[in-house]
Amino acid sequence: MTVRVRFAPSPTGFLHVGGARTALFNWLYARRAGGTFLLRVEDTDRARSRPEHTQAILDGLAWLGLDADEGPVFQADGVERHRRDALKLLDQGAAYRCFCTAEELAARREEAKRAGAGYGYDGRCGRLDAAVSDARAAAGEPFAVRVRAPEEAIEWEDMIHGTMSFPAGSIDDFIILRSDGTPVYNLAVVSDDAEAGMNHVIRGDDHLSNTPKQILLYRALGRPLPAFGHVPLILGSDGKRLSKRHGAMSVLAYRDEGYLPAGMVNFLALLGWSPGDDREVFDVGGLIEAFSIGRVLKKSAVFDLEKLGWLNGRHIADAPAVELAGAVVEILGREAREEGRDLSETHPGLDSSPERLARIIDLVKGRPRTLSALARQVSPFFAATIRYDEDAVKRFWKRPEEAAFHLRRLAERLAGEAAFRDVQTLESEVRGLAAELEVGAGRVINPLRVALMGQGVSPGIFEVLEAMGRERTLARVLAAARALDAWIATA
Repeated sequence: MTVRVRFAPSPTGFLHVGGARTALFNWLYARRAGGTFLLRVEDTDRARSRPEHTQAILDGLAWLGLDADEGPVFQADGVERHRRDALKLLDQGAAYRCFCTAEELAARREEAKRAGAGYGYDGRCGRLDAAVSDARAAAGEPFAVRVRAPEEAIEWEDMIHGTMSFPAGSIDDFIILRSDGTPVYNLAVVSDDAEAGMNHVIRGDDHLSNTPKQILLYRALGRPLPAFGHVPLILGSDGKRLSKRHGAMSVLAYRDEGYLPAGMVNFLALLGWSPGDDREVFDVGGLIEAFSIGRVLKKSAVFDLEKLGWLNGRHIADAPAVELAGAVVEILGREAREEGRDLSETHPGLDSSPERLARIIDLVKGRPRTLSALARQVSPFFAATIRYDEDAVKRFWKRPEEAAFHLRRLAERLAGEAAFRDVQTLESEVRGLAAELEVGAGRVINPLRVALMGQGVSPGIFEVLEAMGRERTLARVLAAARALDAWIATA
């Protein structure tokens, strides 16, 4: 049997973490089994469905790399088939007309509430004589269609939870076709899944209560049951259902925040799934190879934004520099435009020196956790002007006369082209100056770092010097010395 699975989002909102995780598990299951992954947009709620939400869902899946083998198909296109299936059950006697109005049902529900009892539909319209039901319908009286729920337990073997059982009497006769002729969710889903030949349905735990109703519909329609798997929900750090207050956003918002699709996919996979060993960092190929629905955990996963950052940082560190360069140029270019300037003004040479940019990205990519942070690390190497971080200045330029003196001596020592022959030579020159001045190397290196990068942390300073180059290094060192002179004069 060829595995056929689907992801069926509703376009009433954007693609969020929970939906993206469900899509990923279905996609991995299909790819691992050599099966088919179908995308179905469940757009029958016309009042709340929006084309922009549909597009955002498609864009989010595309960004994550979750390509569909079939679709997207749209649930609204199957409405006539849904109605035919409902009327088929009515003709078979597996369903019946319900003439109860919304007002009557609300009154009975309120009466049960006052009596302190739970309300369930009592099946009264199901006991109407067939001739009476036919006559009322023929007279134009509005009716919904309800399925007869059998008085027996409904069980299935869940791919994740094992044996699941709903006891006899726990399900009322439920509506499958409203009085306006529109199908109800459970009927539409069963009709669509049966028509598309879905043989595995993997979805969230919030659908558990729908499953016994859908099993009844599969049986009544004479269609084969798929295997069901219900993935536990994702919780926030406080144990409550995941929401924006926990840091959860739409998938595309994570893209805009500077996360890599590989990092996001890795993170989503580990939300409720374990490979069975200590591995945490996976590329997509590794996830496909390792994925097993049997290793999806039964308990809810906890959304950990810190872990997402760590994983994303690992993927940035592992990515080839040439694959990161475009994002760095785009981010710094956008920031320049927000200032009303061109990238060539704020970061001259950034987009015209691909080899140098790649070399610098390789130098700094081990630390940042997002592409935005990576761009900030790259920025000082190309920036037309350097802003000196206040904390770094207080810490490493706290002796301004000494710092200015050391920087000018460094400029003299590094003026010759021979000093920039390689990293080892640069280290020898800098440490040699410290030895001449009879000070610890840090008294020279730390002011130099602030002069070059504007901040108190950086990759190895000698690698920074090599990447910065002789001309830019000398210009920044002397500019820092002049800034220190100005501060001394106004002190």
